[in-house]
Amino acid sequence: MYIRENISGETVQVGRFDPSMPGKENRMRPLPDGFQKAGVQILDSLMRLEGEWVAIDEIGYLESGCPEYCGAVRRLMAQKRLAAAVRSQALPFLNELRSRPDVFLVNLDAPFANLGCVIMASGLGKRFGGNKLMADFRGKPLIQHALDATEGIFERRAVVTRHKEVEELCRRQGIPVVFHSLPYRSDTVRLGLEKLGAGSRETEDRRAERMGTEGMEAEGGELDRLDGCLFCPGDQPLLGWDTVASLALCAASEKEFIWRAAWNGREGSPVLFPRWAFPELLALPDGKGGGFVAGRHRERIRTVSAGSRWELQDVDCLEDLELLRQLF
Repeated sequence: MYIRENISGETVQVGRFDPSMPGKENRMRPLPDGFQKAGVQILDSLMRLEGEWVAIDEIGYLESGCPEYCGAVRRLMAQKRLAAAVRSQALPFLNELRSRPDVFLVNLDAPFANLGCVIMASGLGKRFGGNKLMADFRGKPLIQHALDATEGIFERRAVVTRHKEVEELCRRQGIPVVFHSLPYRSDTVRLGLEKLGAGSRETEDRRAERMGTEGMEAEGGELDRLDGCLFCPGDQPLLGWDTVASLALCAASEKEFIWRAAWNGREGSPVLFPRWAFPELLALPDGKGGGFVAGRHRERIRTVSAGSRWELQDVDCLEDLELLRQLF
């Protein structure tokens, strides 16, 4: 095993494979001189370079066994922003790095944790003059942009809609969907969470009879298996996959907060609620949405900046859609 400083090309050996060591893993024997001399010097030299960021491709058990090298990593973190791959082993120095309050930790085995997503597609489109979610924007129905922006991130997704055309589009793509005729935004929130496996354990038939809904089977067990749930509007056609992924990464790293997309300090949607908020979301007063819960917990709200202000722009009327068509 070697350490290589990419700018100068300086390379030093810091570990040697030893087949006599026990176990199937960690059969590299550390070479302390490599860490104590060249390794420490390389890290200290990086602090004198211009630029904000430094990258270390791995910090593992060999590095954690050299106090001098660990000290150099700490000094580097005090001067630079560090992007590093850290092994998941439970070793004191690695645990220290992962638990630092200034560290943003991404689990590469499950970067987005276990999150759900409810796509809100129940608007009647009165100001638009019809079902805006099937209106064309850049060659796709408006709702398709929300489906694309949330693809491949979430453990489970569900679309909640009053529109047969939206239901049919989702079913053709194998996306779970709830078709309903209930009047309130709170109904859409509750039905979406229940589709993901939350709330009542009544049978599908009893729920359908009670709520006048179709297709309410749970998609994977109880909601307590999810770490959080994103509520995504179906009418923000410029919402980017990167923004949604950033919200999910933040929620996976800091599960206690409500995460909102924002632009220049203005909070918007989507909003990702942690698991502790599910009971309140399931019990929303008639006509209230997730903003009612977020407003009760302002101290727990954190924001992620969108790529542009237009990502947070929704389509309420035909003029909104025409403006976006002209601009993009």
